[in-house]
Amino acid sequence: MTQQIQPAEQPPNPAHGSSTAVSSVSEANSAERFTDPGLPPHRHRLVDVDPRAAKRAERQVATLFILSMIGTLGTLAAIIGIEYEGHNEYFDRLAAVSLSTKAIGFALFVSLFCLGVGAVHWAKTLMPDEERVDYRHRQRGTDAERARAVAILKDGVAETGLGRRPLIRNTLIGAAALLPLSALFFFRDTGPLPGTALEQTWWDEGEYLIKDPEGGRILAADVQLGSIVHVMPETIEEAGHDLLAEKGKAAVILLRLKPEELNPPAGREDWAVDGIVAYSKICTHMGCPVALYEQTTHHLLCPCHQSTFDVTQDCKVIFGPAKRPLPQLPIMVDEDGYLVARAGFQEPVGPSFWERG
Repeated sequence: MTQQIQPAEQPPNPAHGSSTAVSSVSEANSAERFTDPGLPPHRHRLVDVDPRAAKRAERQVATLFILSMIGTLGTLAAIIGIEYEGHNEYFDRLAAVSLSTKAIGFALFVSLFCLGVGAVHWAKTLMPDEERVDYRHRQRGTDAERARAVAILKDGVAETGLGRRPLIRNTLIGAAALLPLSALFFFRDTGPLPGTALEQTWWDEGEYLIKDPEGGRILAADVQLGSIVHVMPETIEEAGHDLLAEKGKAAVILLRLKPEELNPPAGREDWAVDGIVAYSKICTHMGCPVALYEQTTHHLLCPCHQSTFDVTQDCKVIFGPAKRPLPQLPIMVDEDGYLVARAGFQEPVGPSFWERG
């Protein structure tokens, strides 16, 4: 639908002279120059004059909406049906992830593309396309004009043909109703639920600390003052197809300070070994790896959003958006002097954007 705006009359310019005759001539020329040309003759489309063409266009729109529904169902099938967690071999799992990503992308493209093209084809072929003139008026119309505007909107809804084209209406409802299901599955896969995965890590009593990634148990005597060591549980490789997820949760940093510099809270006096402490490497703000250590101040820094933790105060947050300290892993030494976990984490690791007791 096109709109034609009627131009307002232009006042005479005083700079061109003040003569009444000149002014009259200018006004006459202006009126003649801006004569309303009117609307061009309306050209009817084939669907406007041929009921069979209109029915054919209706079937085409409905077919596009049905293809959109199939695309949405294909997206769900790709999400559910293509398994990659069960592959133990790295390259097999990588190939399965690649296949899943391509299948989801193609099916979602079909769903959105056909829904959009169907809506455009519907508007181009079946909705009215008469030209109309809309005259300028005050910002707020009269009550009669406002009532007419409401009537025009109602007419527009009626002109879409939803009431008399149930095939289009029903297929559109089906395509629009199925489309959000894909988003539900995508949101579900954005991360683990806090009440399950993040409250359980691979760390447990008797689990030896090994260097990450080279491996090998760690002697307490080998940890130098002021050093930082990245560690993992010794048996983490037994996680199988969950190895990457378990490694992400179990990442720990090991530091050594002078014992008198530590100020452990009540009940945690024996969680360190001669100044050696172990904390979760996962920032409690958004889960980024905390790996920057300032030896002179004993501060740990998260590089993503600059949350800063004081190791001498049980990794208390002293700057940044994080809301709680890094969880501490209680450690001890065995009879041979190797570092071993006294127990697992006593609180969930990771971000704190969920309510936790």
